[in-house]
Amino acid sequence: MTETVKRRYVSPRRRHQADETRAQILTVAGRVFRDRGYGVPMPAIAAEAGVAVETIYRVFGTKASLFREVVETMLAGGVARAGVAVEDRPAIRAIIEEPDPRRQVARYAATQPGIHRRAGPVLRALRDAKATDPALADLWAEMETWRLEGQGRFAARLAEQGSLRGGLSLDDATSIVFTLCSLAVYDLLVLERGWSDERYETWLAAALTDELLGP
Repeated sequence: MTETVKRRYVSPRRRHQADETRAQILTVAGRVFRDRGYGVPMPAIAAEAGVAVETIYRVFGTKASLFREVVETMLAGGVARAGVAVEDRPAIRAIIEEPDPRRQVARYAATQPGIHRRAGPVLRALRDAKATDPALADLWAEMETWRLEGQGRFAARLAEQGSLRGGLSLDDATSIVFTLCSLAVYDLLVLERGWSDERYETWLAAALTDELLGP
């Protein structure tokens, strides 16, 4: 006997509405987290987004999950780009396709100021709140692991091309990129020392070139 499996039909219109609701929540939550920190209550986010708080929980599950998607969206450069594979984003594709290693490093450095401007406010909120909530501490560790893996892929590409300076291991190259491109270094130079993003980018490109490629 053949068992008939009934599948729930979701119309294109309802799917489109659901996608619009998700995008609206992410956009509003990003602004609220940026302006008021992680401690803002979920009902306040729901009110700003014009949805029921139950809708947010149904779509994202938990506040930490919502926050994670907000960060990922900001890192990607917006809701529309968040669904695009990292390697298919124009700036990353340009790095991958650049044959000259020094220009590769310069292109990579050029991506960092925008990332820190977009995601920095919410990442600082997460960093400040993680000491009081184990779930946030886990989320911070997850985001840092994700960053390490991504920057490790850049270092690995240089290694595969034979571009790393002699004696530099892939693990050390990854650690150098992970450290120099961190939000902490950006904050020290731009927020505390008053550097412009342009000066930071120029310094970062030079520092990465010297440390990874050598003279």
